[in-house]
Amino acid sequence: MNRRKRDKNSIYLDSWSLFKIMADFVKGYDELDDIGAAVTIFGSARIETEHPAYKKTTQISKMLADSGYSVITGGSFGIMEAANRGAKESQKAESIGLNIDLPHEQGGNSYLDRELKFDYFFVRKVMLVRYSLAYIIMPGGFGTLDELFEVLTLIQTKKSTPSAVILVGKEYWSKLFEFMETMREYGTINQADIDLITLVDDCHEIVNIVDNSLNAQLNAIKSMGLENSNYGMMLKETQESRVIL
Repeated sequence: MNRRKRDKNSIYLDSWSLFKIMADFVKGYDELDDIGAAVTIFGSARIETEHPAYKKTTQISKMLADSGYSVITGGSFGIMEAANRGAKESQKAESIGLNIDLPHEQGGNSYLDRELKFDYFFVRKVMLVRYSLAYIIMPGGFGTLDELFEVLTLIQTKKSTPSAVILVGKEYWSKLFEFMETMREYGTINQADIDLITLVDDCHEIVNIVDNSLNAQLNAIKSMGLENSNYGMMLKETQESRVIL
C-alpha cells in the first residue's frame, strides 16, 4: 500500500507549531513559578455586574486574597472579572488573569495585577490548574463544565495532588449532583468520585475548605520530599500566616 508523501512545507509548519507550543508552556512556567498559594476561580463570562453571582464571587475572592491566597482566572469578563476585582480590592495577594490571543482581540479585564496571554487554549488550561491548590466553580456554561470535569479527572486519576473542588451555588448545581447520582447508580463513577466535590454557599466555609486544601497540599509535598522547594516554602509561609490570623 502506497503512502502519500507529505509536503515539505506541511512538515515544516508542524515542526514550527511544536516550538510555539513549547514557548507557550515555557512562558507560563517562567511567569507563574513565584505566585505561591493560589486559588483558581472558574465561571461564566456572561454574568453581568449586578448579578448576585458576580457580587458573591467578588466577596469570595476578596476574602481569599485577604487570607493570603492569590486568585487566578481566565482574565476575561463576568465571573472572571468579579474574581479579579475582589483580589484587586484586597491588595493583599495577586490578581492574575490567564487570557488567550484571538484574531479578534479578547482584552483582559481591568482588575489584573498580572496578565499572561497564550496562543493555545490547551496550554492556558494547563496553567489554570497547574499552580492552584483549590478550584472554585461558580455558575457557568460549557466552558466551566469542561474545566470542572478536567480538574476532577486529574484528581481522580492521581495526576494532580489533592486539591479542593468547590462548587458554589446549591440552587445552580443541585441538578448536576442528581445526574452524578445517576452515574453512580450506573457504575460509571463511585461515591469516592462524588466526594471529591464540595457544594457550598457560605463564603467563610469556602475559605476554611481552601485552608484545609493548603494543609493537604503541604502534606503531599512533604511526602515527596519537596517541602524545602521554593513552592513548598511559599505554601508554608501562607500556612503560618493563616495560623497567626
